[in-house]
Amino acid sequence: MSVKLTIGFLGAGRMATALAKGFIRAGLVSARQVIASDPSLAARASFAREVRAKTTPFNSEVLKQAQVLILAVKPDQVGGVLAEVRERFTAKHRLISIAAGVPLAKLEAGLRPGARVIRVMPNTPALVGESATAFAPGKSSSPQDALLTQKLFSAVGLAFQVKESLLDAVTGLSGSGPAYVYLFIEALSDGGVAVGLSRELATKLAAQSVLGGAKMVLSTGMHPGALKDMVASPGGTTIEGLHELEKGKVRGTVISAVRAAAEKSKKLGRS
Repeated sequence: MSVKLTIGFLGAGRMATALAKGFIRAGLVSARQVIASDPSLAARASFAREVRAKTTPFNSEVLKQAQVLILAVKPDQVGGVLAEVRERFTAKHRLISIAAGVPLAKLEAGLRPGARVIRVMPNTPALVGESATAFAPGKSSSPQDALLTQKLFSAVGLAFQVKESLLDAVTGLSGSGPAYVYLFIEALSDGGVAVGLSRELATKLAAQSVLGGAKMVLSTGMHPGALKDMVASPGGTTIEGLHELEKGKVRGTVISAVRAAAEKSKKLGRS
């Protein structure tokens, strides 16, 4: 499943590290086929330590060595990075941007005409091979570019091609979703501690319950509501707990969280 390409990260932060480690763990590339640039010495040192790959302070060095460029900087840094690499960006390069909210039109305008660009929204569980990713190809990208993107991100989880207009929604749901899940796991663990379990046991039980529930949804294809009903027997413990969650408006609050994150993604793209 390996690819005969060098992958270069423009930005060596947490998401770049998670993806690089995920690609290597999946056997898609070796550490020798990865390079990352970042102006921060601390970020470069962390990336090199975690990934065991080359780093450089210079974006130009990444373009010399890599054909697949993953733009992994904050949205407000995108313009500066594109301006820096514009003159060195050639037909052999393709840019995969994971900058939240930055539209294809802005990415393409920052490079030479005809630049091959794909906008991607992954999430950090790529580190353990369980990312949820959506991507949208730019107007000059080839079908092969889309296939390569599918191959890269399928190696670290699930990947779906969507219309670009849906990527802000994806950001609000799966891009930010892991943080919502971590909060829920922490709350479950707190509940376990409140009723007498040790913190270590409560956290493991909570995390495994979420993992098992997620696998049930994906493996059975059943609606989450139907699976919920299978657990909630008449007059039982689960329905009592669900009643408390509904009183706390958990469902509506989660919907609002996804909508708020999606709106924030749109604002980032306009800035």
